[in-house]
Amino acid sequence: MIEDKIELSIVMPCLNEAETIGVCLKKAQLYLRNNNIYGEIIVADNGSTDGSQAIASLMGAKVVHIKEKGYGSALRVGIAAARGKYVIMGDADDSYDFSNLSPFIEKLREGCDLVMGNRFKGGIELGAMPALHRYLGNPVLTGIGRLLFKSPCEDFHCGLRGFSKSAIAKLDLRTKGMEFASEMVVKATLYKLKISEVPTTLSADGRSRPPHLRSWRDGWRHLRFMLLYSPRWLFFYPGILLILIGLGIGLWLLPGSQLIFDIHTLLYAATSVIIGFQAITFAVIAKIFAISEGLLPEDQKLNYVFSYINLEVGLIVGTILLVIGLAGSVYALGVWGMHLFGPLDTSKTMRIVIPSATSLALGFQIILSSFFLSILGLKRS
Repeated sequence: MIEDKIELSIVMPCLNEAETIGVCLKKAQLYLRNNNIYGEIIVADNGSTDGSQAIASLMGAKVVHIKEKGYGSALRVGIAAARGKYVIMGDADDSYDFSNLSPFIEKLREGCDLVMGNRFKGGIELGAMPALHRYLGNPVLTGIGRLLFKSPCEDFHCGLRGFSKSAIAKLDLRTKGMEFASEMVVKATLYKLKISEVPTTLSADGRSRPPHLRSWRDGWRHLRFMLLYSPRWLFFYPGILLILIGLGIGLWLLPGSQLIFDIHTLLYAATSVIIGFQAITFAVIAKIFAISEGLLPEDQKLNYVFSYINLEVGLIVGTILLVIGLAGSVYALGVWGMHLFGPLDTSKTMRIVIPSATSLALGFQIILSSFFLSILGLKRS
């Protein structure tokens, strides 16, 4: 079968690239011919109106038409149509050199699942990348990605990359826009695919029109994607921080006022504990939901924790906190009764009421969250 013989599919997303698609195709064809690689070239057209499809067809490329707009939409369909064992994708604006793909092929043949181009190691020619992207956008987003996911990739958003089609297909990539570039790297890292990098030169593109990329909009979409895929950083760590701050301040103020701080600060400290606990609950729920939907891989640490913590444990802990909160509330009511339900010294009574109310809130949260997590657990099983 032809599919069994094709080693490499070169996929180019395309939207009105008539000025450059021809040059890119010539370079890619030259590369395949000069290196005796049996391959194919696929142009994933996203609704061009400038005749890009006709140029690609005349030059022998396979043109795939994609109605759903977006960089990710075009690439997902283009990759699905690829028949090669390996896929190399790159923009059709002549900013990447398709005549020099050997470093990618060599790494893929060595067994790498994903080979990323690294423009910062290979060189960025004058005018090829705006200063905002070169010195702020790409380094910051790559740094965040490396921090959140412990990825080895040092250029998250390089458009030239190669991969094993079967390995990437297992990731079930879903995003439609520019964040597709981040999704591939993040999921490849989370699913522990073998990732490597090769230096890649970025040249100034050959178009006379502005690029499709919108700096702030697309930068935010990349950042949003990475945060949503990391409940640990979005919810868990902030939650832990809020709880520690709240507990620290609360324990400091519980015996009595300190300096200029009194029960008002104690109330905010209790609120911090409640919000922090809610954030941690969100982290757990988001993680389990994402795993259930196949968005994140299984987490053995989470499975280990939940081998000890189940619905019954949650109900017991929640009930204990409810009892403590009710006991404190009854005690506070008794104190008020001793004063014939008249005016009280709030500085003293609120030191009973605030911890009691906090305990009640946490108790209810634990009980309700335990039931919800059990429902998610039923879906997983």
